[in-house]
Amino acid sequence: MKDYRLDFPLLSRKYRNNNLIYFDNAATSPKLQLVIDSVTDFYKQHNANIHRGPNFLTQEATDLYEEARKIVANFINANTEEIIFTSSATASLNLISRSWGESNLKMGDIVVLSRAEHHANIVPWLLLKDKIGIEIQYIDLNDDGSLSRDSMYTILAQPRVKLLSLTQTSNVLGIYYDLKEVIKMANDKGVVTIVDAAQSIAHHELNVKELGADFLVFSGHKLFAPSGVGVLYGRQKMLGQIPAFFGGGSMISSVSEQSYQVAEIPYKFEAGTPNIEGVIALGVACRYLQQLGWETINKREKGLVDYFLKKIIDYPELQLLGANSNRAPLFSFNTFKLHPHDLADLLGEEGIIVRAGHHCAEPLHRYLKVKASLRLSLAFYNTNEEIDKFFDKFRQLEEKLSC
Repeated sequence: MKDYRLDFPLLSRKYRNNNLIYFDNAATSPKLQLVIDSVTDFYKQHNANIHRGPNFLTQEATDLYEEARKIVANFINANTEEIIFTSSATASLNLISRSWGESNLKMGDIVVLSRAEHHANIVPWLLLKDKIGIEIQYIDLNDDGSLSRDSMYTILAQPRVKLLSLTQTSNVLGIYYDLKEVIKMANDKGVVTIVDAAQSIAHHELNVKELGADFLVFSGHKLFAPSGVGVLYGRQKMLGQIPAFFGGGSMISSVSEQSYQVAEIPYKFEAGTPNIEGVIALGVACRYLQQLGWETINKREKGLVDYFLKKIIDYPELQLLGANSNRAPLFSFNTFKLHPHDLADLLGEEGIIVRAGHHCAEPLHRYLKVKASLRLSLAFYNTNEEIDKFFDKFRQLEEKLSC
């Protein structure tokens, strides 16, 4: 079986003579050697701004950048002009909130979220609530973390609902939400829909045409690509109707002293010099995953999930948050006796990188009545042996700290 760890140079590190075990992919993923090479190549061979300047460097940079747009569009089955490059999934959600939200929502309109949302899909709407007086309502969760159908139907039945914005995979519960039904229900009622795919994009094949959402966002840094680059997908019709948000170079077709004309989509949403090398590298990461194949990725990750769930049966002191089924290789625990921050720190000293806290999902932890959790988030390159190492070290730490 191929060792995919070899494709990620970070994973060759040792810490205090321990091999690095990286279980923090939900926060940010390690970067592929191919991605690192593409960034280095851009600086060494091209290093030009795009869409400007009649020289070969500019043309090469532009071609690489626009080729990346085509690759990303193909990766999620979108049209090329429906792909907007931003600095992050958070920036993409804020762009929608400010551009679409301020233009289309008014006082008393209802924005619907779920209890499972990341702060990035809560705070932009809270800012809009403060600014124009919208109302925010939350779909409740069942005991297993799934979306409550009763809550969903009750909330969406209200005529004042104008927007539905949901995560596709919870960064705490690890649950993959099949959103097709609720998106269709919302679309049939004329409700605009947004999907936050930041946590799902590296684990599930995504087809935006089948999903049917009006907007979808994700980040590059959780997809084995660099930080500072994100994607906003928007249906072509929607993008054409909403105003530009950022102003400056590149997003205009003409400017006079008292007026301006915006460029066509997608460029009207890409003001200024973008993270060119990050976008190019994102294309490289998407191409790598396509060549690896979703069948391979899903098979490996399902094996990791199944193995982890079998192991945790022997550790009743770790309360797993979320259901055992239909989940990404992401596991958060209520650790009861030991504080998750202490565990994360001590595991880190053993070279095992995990995360502790509320994971930018404070309302969800409050809803679950859990102050903080310990989170392990895996990817296709991880192994059963690494899982064994975690549980062995956890037991050692538990015995040591309980003395």
